[in-house]
This record gives sequence, C-alpha cells and structure tokens, in this order.
Amino acid sequence: MDRIVIRGKSPLNGTIPISGAKNSALKLMAASLLTDGELLLENMPRLADARFMAHLLAHLGVEAEERAGNQLSLKAASLSGTTAPYDLVRKMRATFNVLGPLLAREGKAKVSLPGGCAIGARPVDLHLKAMEALGAEITLEEGYVLAQAPAGGLTGGHIVFPFVSVGATEHAMLAAVLARGTSRLENCAREPEIADLANCLNAMGAKVSGAGTGTITIEGVTSLNGTLWPVVADRIETGTYAMAAAAAGGDVTLTGVVPAHNQALWADLREAGVTVEEGETSVRIAREGPLKAVDMQTAPYPGFPTDLQAQFMALMCLAEGASVIRETIFENRFMHAPELTRLGARIDVRGNEAVVRGPAPLKGAPVMATDLRASVSLVIAGLAAAGETIVSRVYHLDRGFERLEEKLSACGADIRREKEQA
Repeated sequence: MDRIVIRGKSPLNGTIPISGAKNSALKLMAASLLTDGELLLENMPRLADARFMAHLLAHLGVEAEERAGNQLSLKAASLSGTTAPYDLVRKMRATFNVLGPLLAREGKAKVSLPGGCAIGARPVDLHLKAMEALGAEITLEEGYVLAQAPAGGLTGGHIVFPFVSVGATEHAMLAAVLARGTSRLENCAREPEIADLANCLNAMGAKVSGAGTGTITIEGVTSLNGTLWPVVADRIETGTYAMAAAAAGGDVTLTGVVPAHNQALWADLREAGVTVEEGETSVRIAREGPLKAVDMQTAPYPGFPTDLQAQFMALMCLAEGASVIRETIFENRFMHAPELTRLGARIDVRGNEAVVRGPAPLKGAPVMATDLRASVSLVIAGLAAAGETIVSRVYHLDRGFERLEEKLSACGADIRREKEQA
C-alpha cells in the first residue's frame, strides 16, 4: 500500500493543468450502455474510480479501450448481461447508475445496492422512485435491486425530487432518454456535471432541455448513436489546487478550467485575502500576506461544494481568527478534523458545525486518510506544515486525483509517493 510523504513550507509557483471531472466522467461512461455505437470520451481522467466503472462495463459487454491523449473508447455493440454483481458495485456509488441505462435499453436489470465512502447514509430510494415513475417495477432481493420495465419499454413520467440529489437527477436522465413520451423532472440538481451529461446525451441524439436549472424536460427517442465528447473540467480538482496554492503561498495558474463553476469558492478565497484572477480557461491563484478567517456553509450548486469542505477547513487552520464551517449536505463528513488536529490544528466539531481557530502552527506528523476529499485536505495541510507529513491510505486519493504528486512537484512542492513500510 502506498503513502505520500510531504516536507512542507515550500511555496508553489507555476502552472497546474486540470483534468476532466471524475463526477461527470463516471456518468458519461454509464451512458455508453444506451447505444451500440462508439462513445469516445476526451479529457478522460485516469483514476481508480474510472477503472472500477470500466471493469463493471466490461462485465456487461462494453468494450473499453484507453487511447493516447486521455481518450477512452467505449462500445456496447451488444450486451452480455444485465446483472451488476456486488463485487463490482460495492467499491463506489457511481456504479449503481448502470441500472437506468440497462433498464432503458434491455428492459430489465439486476444491480447490487452500492457502496462507497463512509460519509453518510446516502440511500438510493430517490433513484428507485424515479425508475418507478417511468413505469418500472422495482423489488429488492438479497441486497440486489431487480428492475423490470413494462412491455414496450419505459414510459415518460413526472418526477419530483423531494430534495436536490445530483445522483438521482443524473440517473433519471439516463433512463428517461429512451423512454416513450415526455418526462419532466422537477427540483433537479443544477451542477455543471449534469449539464455535461445532458449535452453529451444530446450529441448522441437525445432530446434533453433545461439541464442546469431546476426543471429538466426529456423527449424520449427510440435509439441513440455514438459520439465524441470532451469531459468537462473538474471543478473540485480546480478548487483543491487553488486552496493548495493559497495554503502554501506562491503564485499558481490553473489551466483548462471553467472559472464560472467555482464562483462560491472564489468569493470566499478573496475574502480570505487570496488573489484570484479569472481568465477564459484559466485561474491565477496567489498569496503573499496572511489569511483571514471566513465562515462557510456547504450548499447545492451554485453554493459551496461539500466536496471542497475538507480542503477549505485545512486552509482555515492557517487563517487569523475563528472560522465557522457548516456541513449541510452529508452527515459524518468531518472525519478529517481529528487528523488535522494531529498536525496542530485547533478544531472544535459540534454536530454539523466545526469551529476552526487559527493561525495554527502546523507541524508534520503521520496522518491517515478517511475518504477521498479528506485525504487531499491532509496533503494541503502538509504543504503548509513544518517538517514531514506522512499521509497513509492514499488509495482514497487515487480515486479522484490524477498525478497529484507530479502536478504539485512541478510547482516546487517537496512531495513523493512511496510504499508503506512493513
């Protein structure tokens, strides 16, 4: 098992290219099940989660081929089955999203209930109710979801989500594009990744409108074709490296980004005393002086992303004053706080609220990653800490960050990956 070793206090200067969005790429991969044509994804991130999804798709009969230039070719000329077994679904939640496409194309699916990071219950009931609204019959049996479409296939339906859910919104879209008639989705999530999925589906011949707003309308079509589609830039990776630069100090330009996707973060960074200069496809992040404490509350897009909360907490450990951070999306998502305190952070957690008092004189120590975003918050803290920080269990990190050590090293960070010592 690998670990990451960081010697802190080196400012970051240079350029960091941003990869395609993990949270978009995985759902785009699932869309390959909807057509017998080739779906060629460009700007595809090379991540553990993408490999997990590729393994599942291969089990279902999808031919997957990695190509030069971060391209991934997916072709499901014919499917070899409609069962997604536990061993291939338990590692991450996104694999559950094959249920809708299988149901839409083949009229049936058997998919294991999902696993994933331990950051909250995140039940899939909204996903299943969406399928039922499209006419599917759903039963649960021995940890599996058994879904059956009516004779003639899924039919358009009216789906009202009781609360905003990114996964359920995307899953309903993936199923409804091949349903007969019109589907109307209300109280939808508005994340950029949803618009990316909708635009790709439309390039494949779907008729999806309203993605990025609270109401999405889908006119069902009988079939979809293949297409070439570039995965949208990863706004979470963008924000993560922005906060790494702010924590370490220096001057870093992030390239290949969509600056508009991180407006909530840019506002908080500017309030904290960080220079943020937005270009068309780049953002410059610079800091010389002290950081100021800023209160923050996570919220659905366009609010502050829950996937950047841990990184922001690490940054606020360095800020002058007290910062109040409220987590409103997931319960149990402050597991990084005890690990940050091992580096010298002063954090008081009370339910869904954490008070961070700074500036804390961070010092390197052995720490352990607990989930994907928590792992990179420890890297950010390590960049600002005196001495050596060792981050263990970095398989969490590999799920969502491509070539992290390489990108940070190129900007002057003293960071390396090594095998865990026995």
